[in-house]
Amino acid sequence: MSERRVRVRFAPSPTGALHIGGVRTALYNYLFARKHGGDFVFRIEDTDSSRFVPGAEEYIIESFKWLGIKFDEGVSFGGEHGPYRQSERREIYKVYVKQLLDAGKAYIAFDTPEELEAKRAEIENFQYDARTRGMMRNSLTLPKEEVDALIAAGNQYVVRFKIEPGEAVHVDDLIRGDVKIMSNILDDKVLYKSADELPTYHLANIVDDHLMEITHVIRGEEWLPSAPLHVLLYKAFGWEDTMPRFAHLPLLLKPEGKGKLSKRDGDRLGFPVFPLEWHDPKTGEISSGFRESGYFPEAVINFLAFLGWNPGTERELYSLDELVELFDISKCSKAGARFDYQKGIWFNHEYILNKSAEEVAEAFAPIVKEHGIDEPMERIIKVVAMMKDRVNFVHELWALCSFFFVAPTEYDEKTRKKRWKEDSAAQLTELMGVLESLDDFSLEHQEEVVHKWIEDKEYKMGNIMNAWRLTLVGEGKGPGMFDISAFLGKEETIARMKRAIAEL
Repeated sequence: MSERRVRVRFAPSPTGALHIGGVRTALYNYLFARKHGGDFVFRIEDTDSSRFVPGAEEYIIESFKWLGIKFDEGVSFGGEHGPYRQSERREIYKVYVKQLLDAGKAYIAFDTPEELEAKRAEIENFQYDARTRGMMRNSLTLPKEEVDALIAAGNQYVVRFKIEPGEAVHVDDLIRGDVKIMSNILDDKVLYKSADELPTYHLANIVDDHLMEITHVIRGEEWLPSAPLHVLLYKAFGWEDTMPRFAHLPLLLKPEGKGKLSKRDGDRLGFPVFPLEWHDPKTGEISSGFRESGYFPEAVINFLAFLGWNPGTERELYSLDELVELFDISKCSKAGARFDYQKGIWFNHEYILNKSAEEVAEAFAPIVKEHGIDEPMERIIKVVAMMKDRVNFVHELWALCSFFFVAPTEYDEKTRKKRWKEDSAAQLTELMGVLESLDDFSLEHQEEVVHKWIEDKEYKMGNIMNAWRLTLVGEGKGPGMFDISAFLGKEETIARMKRAIAEL
């Protein structure tokens, strides 16, 4: 096994939006592949045609493009192991179905849904297995001529895997160690359906992983119950030597209470559970996405990486390349990881702090333009430099600093009552005179002159500054007053003060 080139895969079904748990699975596969200098394959598992949703495949590809997770081969990326879409591999699977039937490792079953339902009603906890298969209509109980005649007459059938009881099945799991399950508890799973001439997930999965030379299967904990079946299938085909190592990742749990994370939790608590906004073509429902909610892709990656894995350091901010360096799948937790969406917001805030004002301004400039403001980039950068440490998301900047671009037309009543004193109008009219006399309107010069004026007049610094802020901003928020006035310039500062004094 150690001599084989590491190859992992992410194989979603195109049945709707990609859940953030799936994104984390893909991320861990990516980190593992890069860490070991291997390949990351993108496969589409679309054998269940009834659940296919138009646009889902494109959505999944677009999500990873935004996140910066790159595949080496697969659907839309090409490669030597194609086709990578299961619905295009029908003829391949039929060969392996026949192989199992010929070897007596599988059998044909004709039981109708009604017959199966009747049997479930008759036998408590019924499962189709070594104890019950002899009571059913299948190629183990019917003469060969009858089986051939039923198939020739077009009767629908399924192919079931014949599981022998009494075998201890060992799953070699990189996170959970040796997982042992007795074959007695497994049922004879359906591997192929004649109705659509397609295999089920179990067979397609094994055949694809083998033919695509997958060395490690890293997937969610919910697939652990099917791992023994997959081990038995590998053995049935005689592929023990190329059987992949398994790693079953911990579940993503609700932020509060019990159970796994669902879209309903996001709707209830106001956070996205999909990477991008999703428009459901069947219901018309729109679900929020991390991208549209204002998260940086790097922040989402960093946040997800720490849900179920930890490098064991105090540091929390890592680039994708640094995560690759540190990643060790054996350090993944066995217990479920609580989806702390507040931590996701914290990560985004930290990424805003770490980005340059220029980078954040690039994202903020379109928002300024949307509000009909045509400001040069260098002025937007100045505003962002003053304000970016106060927000978690770029889109929050406008509400916080629109006053830099748009003069206030009304004045916050609460601030007015608290900050506008009887003598404020007279004092600010004086201050206007002081500011008008300045040839140098730089922050430093204003500060020096105004502070001296306040001292000489024995005015209260707080009263002057708070009332002045109300005239320029319209409420009690924003950075230092001289930052604001220097940005606005002499003409705009005086104009705003005049208007406010007249109104207040």
